Amino acid sequence: MSAHADPRSFDVIVVVMGGLGSAAAWHLARAGRRVLGLEQFTFGHDRGASHDTSRILRHSYHRSDYVRLTARAYADWADLEQSSGEKLVTTTGGVDLCPPGSSIPLDDYETSLAEENIPYELLSRTQLQDRWPQMRLPEGTTGLYQERTSIVPAAQSVAAMQRLAAADGATLLDRTPVTCVRQAARGVTVVTPHARYSAEKVILCTDAWANTLLEPLGYKIPLTVLDQQVTYFQPTAPSRFAPAVFPVWIWLDEPSYFGFPCYGEATVKAGEDCGGPQVSPDRRTGSTDPDMLNRLTAFIRKRFPYSGTPVRSKRCLYTLTPDRDFVIGPVPGAERVLVGLGAAHAYKFAPTLGRMLADLTAHPALAGAEPYSTFRLDRPALTDATYPVNWMT
Repeated sequence: MSAHADPRSFDVIVVVMGGLGSAAAWHLARAGRRVLGLEQFTFGHDRGASHDTSRILRHSYHRSDYVRLTARAYADWADLEQSSGEKLVTTTGGVDLCPPGSSIPLDDYETSLAEENIPYELLSRTQLQDRWPQMRLPEGTTGLYQERTSIVPAAQSVAAMQRLAAADGATLLDRTPVTCVRQAARGVTVVTPHARYSAEKVILCTDAWANTLLEPLGYKIPLTVLDQQVTYFQPTAPSRFAPAVFPVWIWLDEPSYFGFPCYGEATVKAGEDCGGPQVSPDRRTGSTDPDMLNRLTAFIRKRFPYSGTPVRSKRCLYTLTPDRDFVIGPVPGAERVLVGLGAAHAYKFAPTLGRMLADLTAHPALAGAEPYSTFRLDRPALTDATYPVNWMT
Protein backbone atom coordinates (compact mmCIF):
# COMPACT_ATOMS: atom_id res chain seq x y z
CA MET A 1 0.00 0.00 0.00
CA SER A 2 1.41 3.41 -0.94
CA ALA A 3 1.68 6.20 1.62
CA HIS A 4 -0.98 8.20 -0.17
CA ALA A 5 -3.36 5.22 -0.16
CA ASP A 6 -3.02 4.81 3.59
CA PRO A 7 -6.04 6.49 5.24
CA ARG A 8 -3.90 7.27 8.27
CA SER A 9 -1.04 8.91 6.36
CA PHE A 10 -1.07 12.62 5.47
CA ASP A 11 1.19 15.36 4.21
CA VAL A 12 0.46 17.59 7.20
CA ILE A 13 -1.44 17.05 10.44
CA VAL A 14 -2.81 20.12 12.21
CA VAL A 15 -3.45 19.66 15.93
CA VAL A 16 -6.30 21.73 17.38
CA MET A 17 -8.81 23.47 15.15
CA GLY A 18 -9.18 26.95 16.63
CA GLY A 19 -8.53 30.09 14.63
CA LEU A 20 -4.91 29.41 13.67
CA GLY A 21 -5.32 25.67 13.18
CA SER A 22 -8.44 26.03 11.05
CA ALA A 23 -6.71 28.67 8.93
CA ALA A 24 -3.65 26.47 8.46
CA ALA A 25 -5.82 23.50 7.45
CA TRP A 26 -7.70 25.66 4.96
CA HIS A 27 -4.56 27.01 3.29
CA LEU A 28 -2.90 23.60 3.21
CA ALA A 29 -5.92 21.88 1.68
CA ARG A 30 -6.36 24.68 -0.86
CA ALA A 31 -2.74 24.11 -1.92
CA GLY A 32 -3.51 20.45 -2.61
CA ARG A 33 -1.86 18.95 0.49
CA ARG A 34 -3.35 15.89 2.22
CA VAL A 35 -4.43 17.34 5.55
CA LEU A 36 -5.72 15.91 8.81
CA GLY A 37 -7.09 18.36 11.37
CA LEU A 38 -7.59 17.11 14.93
CA GLU A 39 -9.60 18.83 17.67
CA GLN A 40 -9.56 17.55 21.26
CA PHE A 41 -13.03 18.92 22.05
CA THR A 42 -16.07 19.40 19.82
CA PHE A 43 -15.83 21.78 16.88
CA GLY A 44 -16.95 25.25 17.97
CA HIS A 45 -16.30 24.63 21.67
CA ASP A 46 -15.87 27.50 24.17
CA ARG A 47 -12.91 26.18 26.18
CA GLY A 48 -10.15 28.02 24.31
CA ALA A 49 -9.74 31.41 22.67
CA SER A 50 -11.51 31.25 19.28
CA HIS A 51 -15.17 31.14 20.31
CA ASP A 52 -17.93 33.71 20.88
CA THR A 53 -18.44 36.69 18.59
CA SER A 54 -16.37 39.81 17.98
CA ARG A 55 -12.62 40.31 17.60
CA ILE A 56 -10.74 43.47 16.63
CA LEU A 57 -9.06 43.85 13.23
CA ARG A 58 -6.82 46.93 13.20
CA HIS A 59 -3.75 48.58 11.74
CA SER A 60 -2.90 50.34 15.00
CA TYR A 61 0.09 48.66 16.66
CA HIS A 62 3.10 49.76 18.65
CA ARG A 63 5.65 48.34 16.17
CA SER A 64 6.03 48.76 12.44
CA ASP A 65 6.57 45.03 11.81
CA TYR A 66 3.12 44.35 13.24
CA VAL A 67 1.63 47.17 11.18
CA ARG A 68 3.12 45.56 8.06
CA LEU A 69 1.57 42.27 9.10
CA THR A 70 -1.84 43.93 9.51
CA ALA A 71 -1.74 44.93 5.84
CA ARG A 72 -1.47 41.24 4.98
CA ALA A 73 -4.23 40.45 7.46
CA TYR A 74 -6.72 42.78 5.76
CA ALA A 75 -5.91 41.14 2.41
CA ASP A 76 -6.30 37.64 3.85
CA TRP A 77 -9.63 38.48 5.48
CA ALA A 78 -10.84 39.75 2.09
CA ASP A 79 -9.67 36.46 0.57
CA LEU A 80 -11.57 34.50 3.22
CA GLU A 81 -14.72 36.54 2.56
CA GLN A 82 -14.48 35.89 -1.16
CA SER A 83 -13.71 32.19 -0.73
CA SER A 84 -16.47 31.57 1.82
CA GLY A 85 -19.11 33.83 0.32
CA GLU A 86 -19.72 35.26 3.79
CA LYS A 87 -19.58 38.83 5.07
CA LEU A 88 -16.97 38.71 7.84
CA VAL A 89 -15.46 42.20 8.15
CA THR A 90 -17.53 45.04 9.62
CA THR A 91 -15.69 48.36 9.43
CA THR A 92 -16.37 50.68 12.37
CA GLY A 93 -13.24 52.78 12.74
CA GLY A 94 -11.23 52.53 15.92
CA VAL A 95 -9.78 54.86 18.50
CA ASP A 96 -6.89 54.30 20.91
CA LEU A 97 -7.56 56.42 24.00
CA CYS A 98 -4.55 57.65 25.95
CA PRO A 99 -5.30 59.36 29.30
CA PRO A 100 -2.76 61.79 30.80
CA GLY A 101 0.17 60.03 32.47
CA SER A 102 -0.60 56.78 30.66
CA SER A 103 1.91 53.97 30.97
CA ILE A 104 1.26 53.19 27.28
CA PRO A 105 1.90 56.42 25.33
CA LEU A 106 0.71 56.95 21.78
CA ASP A 107 4.13 57.83 20.38
CA ASP A 108 5.01 54.30 19.31
CA TYR A 109 1.63 53.86 17.61
CA GLU A 110 2.01 57.12 15.68
CA THR A 111 5.54 56.25 14.60
CA SER A 112 4.72 52.74 13.43
CA LEU A 113 1.67 53.86 11.45
CA ALA A 114 3.57 56.73 9.88
CA GLU A 115 6.46 54.46 8.89
CA GLU A 116 4.03 52.21 7.02
CA ASN A 117 2.06 55.12 5.47
CA ILE A 118 -1.17 54.19 7.26
CA PRO A 119 -3.34 57.31 7.71
CA TYR A 120 -4.60 58.25 11.17
CA GLU A 121 -5.97 61.22 13.10
CA LEU A 122 -4.82 62.57 16.43
CA LEU A 123 -7.74 63.91 18.44
CA SER A 124 -7.95 65.99 21.60
CA ARG A 125 -10.35 65.25 24.43
CA THR A 126 -12.75 67.89 23.11
CA GLN A 127 -12.62 66.48 19.59
CA LEU A 128 -13.14 62.95 20.89
CA GLN A 129 -16.21 63.87 22.94
CA ASP A 130 -17.64 66.06 20.18
CA ARG A 131 -17.38 63.17 17.72
CA TRP A 132 -18.55 60.54 20.22
CA PRO A 133 -20.64 62.11 22.98
CA GLN A 134 -21.09 58.60 24.42
CA MET A 135 -17.62 59.05 25.96
CA ARG A 136 -16.66 60.78 29.21
CA LEU A 137 -12.90 61.27 29.20
CA PRO A 138 -10.51 62.87 31.71
CA GLU A 139 -8.85 66.20 30.93
CA GLY A 140 -5.73 65.75 28.84
CA THR A 141 -6.86 62.58 27.09
CA THR A 142 -5.71 62.19 23.50
CA GLY A 143 -6.89 59.69 20.92
CA LEU A 144 -5.56 58.08 17.77
CA TYR A 145 -8.29 57.29 15.25
CA GLN A 146 -7.82 54.85 12.35
CA GLU A 147 -10.68 54.55 9.91
CA ARG A 148 -10.15 50.90 8.83
CA THR A 149 -10.46 49.32 12.29
CA SER A 150 -13.07 46.59 12.03
CA ILE A 151 -14.82 43.72 13.77
CA VAL A 152 -14.46 40.09 12.66
CA PRO A 153 -16.54 37.20 14.03
CA ALA A 154 -14.56 34.49 15.80
CA ALA A 155 -16.83 31.44 15.86
CA GLN A 156 -18.33 32.16 12.43
CA SER A 157 -15.00 32.54 10.68
CA VAL A 158 -13.52 29.43 12.35
CA ALA A 159 -16.48 27.45 11.01
CA ALA A 160 -16.02 29.02 7.57
CA MET A 161 -12.35 28.03 7.40
CA GLN A 162 -13.14 24.50 8.54
CA ARG A 163 -15.85 24.23 5.88
CA LEU A 164 -13.45 25.44 3.18
CA ALA A 165 -10.73 23.05 4.34
CA ALA A 166 -13.13 20.10 4.21
CA ALA A 167 -14.41 21.15 0.79
CA ASP A 168 -10.82 21.03 -0.48
CA GLY A 169 -10.32 17.52 0.85
CA ALA A 170 -9.09 17.94 4.42
CA THR A 171 -10.12 15.31 6.96
CA LEU A 172 -11.29 17.01 10.16
CA LEU A 173 -11.95 15.05 13.35
CA ASP A 174 -13.22 16.44 16.63
CA ARG A 175 -13.29 14.71 20.04
CA THR A 176 -9.84 13.43 19.14
CA PRO A 177 -7.20 14.52 21.68
CA VAL A 178 -3.56 13.99 20.77
CA THR A 179 -1.61 12.21 23.48
CA CYS A 180 1.83 12.14 21.87
CA VAL A 181 3.80 13.49 18.91
CA ARG A 182 6.95 11.64 17.85
CA GLN A 183 9.40 12.81 15.22
CA ALA A 184 11.38 10.26 13.22
CA ALA A 185 13.89 10.65 10.41
CA ARG A 186 11.29 10.63 7.65
CA GLY A 187 8.18 11.93 9.31
CA VAL A 188 6.08 12.43 12.42
CA THR A 189 3.73 10.09 14.25
CA VAL A 190 0.68 11.52 16.03
CA VAL A 191 -0.94 9.32 18.66
CA THR A 192 -4.58 9.63 19.75
CA PRO A 193 -6.59 7.32 22.05
CA HIS A 194 -8.11 5.57 19.03
CA ALA A 195 -5.50 5.65 16.27
CA ARG A 196 -2.02 6.58 15.16
CA TYR A 197 -1.45 8.87 12.20
CA SER A 198 1.68 9.73 10.25
CA ALA A 199 2.67 12.83 8.30
CA GLU A 200 5.64 14.61 6.80
CA LYS A 201 4.99 17.63 9.05
CA VAL A 202 2.81 18.44 12.06
CA ILE A 203 1.55 21.89 13.07
CA LEU A 204 0.69 22.36 16.74
CA CYS A 205 -1.84 25.15 17.28
CA THR A 206 -2.51 23.96 20.81
CA ASP A 207 -2.26 27.38 22.52
CA ALA A 208 -2.63 26.97 26.31
CA TRP A 209 -1.98 23.21 25.95
CA ALA A 210 1.21 23.75 23.89
CA ASN A 211 3.74 22.39 26.37
CA THR A 212 1.80 19.16 26.90
CA LEU A 213 3.04 17.98 23.51
CA LEU A 214 6.24 20.02 23.31
CA GLU A 215 7.92 18.89 26.52
CA PRO A 216 8.22 15.24 25.42
CA LEU A 217 10.01 16.61 22.33
CA GLY A 218 12.53 18.29 24.62
CA TYR A 219 11.22 21.83 24.33
CA LYS A 220 9.14 24.10 26.54
CA ILE A 221 7.78 27.59 25.86
CA PRO A 222 7.52 29.92 28.89
CA LEU A 223 3.78 30.61 28.89
CA THR A 224 1.40 32.37 31.24
CA VAL A 225 -2.24 31.37 30.84
CA LEU A 226 -4.91 33.79 32.07
CA ASP A 227 -8.64 33.15 32.34
CA GLN A 228 -9.99 36.32 30.73
CA GLN A 229 -13.49 37.68 30.98
CA VAL A 230 -15.52 39.90 28.67
CA THR A 231 -18.92 41.34 29.53
CA TYR A 232 -21.89 42.41 27.42
CA PHE A 233 -23.78 45.55 28.48
CA GLN A 234 -27.34 46.50 27.51
CA PRO A 235 -27.61 50.20 26.56
CA THR A 236 -31.01 51.83 26.91
CA ALA A 237 -30.54 53.38 23.44
CA PRO A 238 -28.62 50.82 21.34
CA SER A 239 -28.75 53.13 18.31
CA ARG A 240 -26.18 55.34 20.06
CA PHE A 241 -23.72 52.44 19.88
CA ALA A 242 -24.44 51.22 16.35
CA PRO A 243 -21.33 50.38 14.28
CA ALA A 244 -22.06 53.29 11.96
CA VAL A 245 -21.81 55.85 14.77
CA PHE A 246 -19.56 54.34 17.45
CA PRO A 247 -16.04 52.89 17.09
CA VAL A 248 -14.08 50.02 18.48
CA TRP A 249 -12.00 51.52 21.30
CA ILE A 250 -8.92 50.62 23.34
CA TRP A 251 -7.97 52.32 26.62
CA LEU A 252 -4.17 52.61 26.66
CA ASP A 253 -3.27 52.55 30.33
CA GLU A 254 -2.71 50.11 33.15
CA PRO A 255 -5.16 48.46 33.44
CA SER A 256 -5.99 48.46 29.74
CA TYR A 257 -9.57 48.01 28.54
CA PHE A 258 -11.22 47.52 25.15
CA GLY A 259 -14.73 47.65 23.78
CA PHE A 260 -17.00 47.30 20.76
CA PRO A 261 -20.11 48.92 19.36
CA CYS A 262 -23.29 46.85 19.10
CA TYR A 263 -22.55 43.85 16.92
CA GLY A 264 -25.10 41.22 16.02
CA GLU A 265 -27.31 42.19 18.94
CA ALA A 266 -28.28 45.26 21.00
CA THR A 267 -25.38 44.96 23.45
CA VAL A 268 -21.91 46.45 23.71
CA LYS A 269 -18.99 44.23 24.66
CA ALA A 270 -16.00 45.26 26.78
CA GLY A 271 -13.16 43.64 28.65
CA GLU A 272 -9.90 44.19 30.49
CA ASP A 273 -6.76 43.14 28.65
CA CYS A 274 -4.63 40.66 30.65
CA GLY A 275 -6.83 41.12 33.71
CA GLY A 276 -7.75 37.53 34.48
CA PRO A 277 -6.30 35.10 37.02
CA GLN A 278 -3.57 32.66 36.10
CA VAL A 279 -4.99 29.18 35.49
CA SER A 280 -4.35 25.75 34.10
CA PRO A 281 -6.40 25.30 30.91
CA ASP A 282 -7.90 22.08 32.23
CA ARG A 283 -8.83 23.51 35.63
CA ARG A 284 -11.15 26.52 35.24
CA THR A 285 -14.54 27.25 36.69
CA GLY A 286 -15.94 28.99 33.61
CA SER A 287 -18.16 31.05 35.88
CA THR A 288 -18.32 34.84 36.07
CA ASP A 289 -15.65 36.41 38.26
CA PRO A 290 -17.43 39.08 40.37
CA ASP A 291 -14.29 41.12 41.05
CA MET A 292 -13.44 41.37 37.37
CA LEU A 293 -17.05 42.22 36.57
CA ASN A 294 -17.20 44.96 39.21
CA ARG A 295 -13.89 46.48 38.08
CA LEU A 296 -14.95 46.58 34.43
CA THR A 297 -18.46 47.83 35.22
CA ALA A 298 -17.07 50.71 37.29
CA PHE A 299 -14.80 51.74 34.42
CA ILE A 300 -17.58 51.51 31.81
CA ARG A 301 -20.02 53.52 33.92
CA LYS A 302 -17.41 56.23 34.37
CA ARG A 303 -16.14 56.48 30.79
CA PHE A 304 -19.10 55.21 28.70
CA PRO A 305 -22.06 56.03 30.93
CA TYR A 306 -24.77 55.20 28.38
CA SER A 307 -23.63 51.60 28.01
CA GLY A 308 -26.21 50.34 30.48
CA THR A 309 -26.09 47.36 32.80
CA PRO A 310 -24.16 44.10 32.36
CA VAL A 311 -26.26 41.23 31.08
CA ARG A 312 -23.73 38.37 30.74
CA SER A 313 -20.03 37.56 30.85
CA LYS A 314 -17.91 35.08 28.93
CA ARG A 315 -14.52 33.55 29.69
CA CYS A 316 -11.66 32.76 27.32
CA LEU A 317 -7.99 31.86 27.63
CA TYR A 318 -5.13 34.30 27.13
CA THR A 319 -1.93 32.35 26.45
CA LEU A 320 0.93 34.82 26.79
CA THR A 321 4.62 34.69 25.91
CA PRO A 322 6.97 36.97 27.91
CA ASP A 323 7.26 39.43 24.98
CA ARG A 324 3.69 38.80 23.77
CA ASP A 325 4.99 38.08 20.31
CA PHE A 326 3.58 35.16 18.36
CA VAL A 327 5.30 31.79 18.13
CA ILE A 328 5.52 30.67 14.50
CA GLY A 329 8.14 28.17 13.43
CA PRO A 330 9.78 24.77 13.79
CA VAL A 331 10.68 23.25 17.14
CA PRO A 332 14.46 23.30 17.66
CA GLY A 333 15.67 19.72 17.47
CA ALA A 334 12.34 18.51 16.07
CA GLU A 335 12.01 20.62 12.94
CA ARG A 336 9.25 18.54 11.38
CA VAL A 337 7.00 19.83 14.15
CA LEU A 338 5.88 23.44 13.81
CA VAL A 339 4.17 25.64 16.38
CA GLY A 340 1.55 28.33 15.80
CA LEU A 341 0.68 30.28 18.94
CA GLY A 342 -1.04 33.66 18.99
CA ALA A 343 -0.07 35.21 22.37
CA ALA A 344 -3.62 36.46 23.00
CA HIS A 345 -3.83 38.98 20.17
CA ALA A 346 -3.71 36.83 17.04
CA TYR A 347 -7.30 36.44 15.92
CA LYS A 348 -7.08 39.48 13.67
CA PHE A 349 -4.18 37.68 11.99
CA ALA A 350 -5.71 34.18 11.94
CA PRO A 351 -6.01 33.77 8.14
CA THR A 352 -2.52 35.26 7.72
CA LEU A 353 -0.79 33.15 10.36
CA GLY A 354 -2.51 30.04 8.99
CA ARG A 355 -1.19 30.87 5.53
CA MET A 356 2.29 31.47 6.94
CA LEU A 357 2.28 28.12 8.74
CA ALA A 358 1.11 26.36 5.58
CA ASP A 359 3.86 28.02 3.54
CA LEU A 360 6.47 27.11 6.15
CA THR A 361 5.70 23.40 5.88
CA ALA A 362 6.62 23.52 2.20
CA HIS A 363 9.45 26.06 2.41
CA PRO A 364 11.41 25.70 5.69
CA ALA A 365 13.91 28.40 4.69
CA LEU A 366 11.19 30.99 5.29
CA ALA A 367 11.90 30.63 9.03
CA GLY A 368 14.88 32.94 8.60
CA ALA A 369 12.97 35.74 6.89
CA GLU A 370 10.66 38.43 8.25
CA PRO A 371 8.09 38.12 9.68
CA TYR A 372 8.92 34.53 10.63
CA SER A 373 12.27 35.45 12.16
CA THR A 374 10.58 37.66 14.77
CA PHE A 375 8.46 34.75 15.98
CA ARG A 376 11.08 31.98 16.16
CA LEU A 377 11.02 29.54 19.04
CA ASP A 378 14.70 30.13 19.84
CA ARG A 379 14.44 33.89 20.35
CA PRO A 380 15.70 35.35 23.67
CA ALA A 381 12.22 35.96 25.10
CA LEU A 382 11.59 32.21 24.98
CA THR A 383 15.05 30.99 25.96
CA ASP A 384 16.33 33.53 28.52
CA ALA A 385 14.73 33.06 31.94
CA THR A 386 15.63 36.65 32.90
CA TYR A 387 13.89 38.21 29.90
CA PRO A 388 11.60 41.04 31.13
CA VAL A 389 7.88 40.39 30.74
CA ASN A 390 6.01 42.97 28.63
CA TRP A 391 2.45 42.29 27.46
CA MET A 392 1.75 45.65 25.80
CA THR A 393 0.23 45.46 22.31
